[in-house]
Amino acid sequence: HIGDPRFDSWEVVRDFEDLESAQAWRQHLDEAGIECVLTSDWPLDRFGRGDVALRVPPGRWSEAEEVLGEF
Repeated sequence: HIGDPRFDSWEVVRDFEDLESAQAWRQHLDEAGIECVLTSDWPLDRFGRGDVALRVPPGRWSEAEEVLGEF
C-alpha cells in the first residue's frame, strides 16, 4: 500500500529497504495468523527498493514481535 492513510494508525513492527525482504517477514506473520500489511509513503524504485514498513493493527505489536523474534 503506497501512501494509504488507512494504515497510519497501524503499528510499525519493522522497517525494510527492499520489498523482497519485507515480503518474507510479512509471510511469517501471515502464517502465524497475524493480520499485517506492507506500506510505503512513496513508490519504490524499479528494483523494489525504498522505505517499506511492516505494520500490524493497533494492539498487535507485541504479538508480532514475539513471532518475528523466533526467526
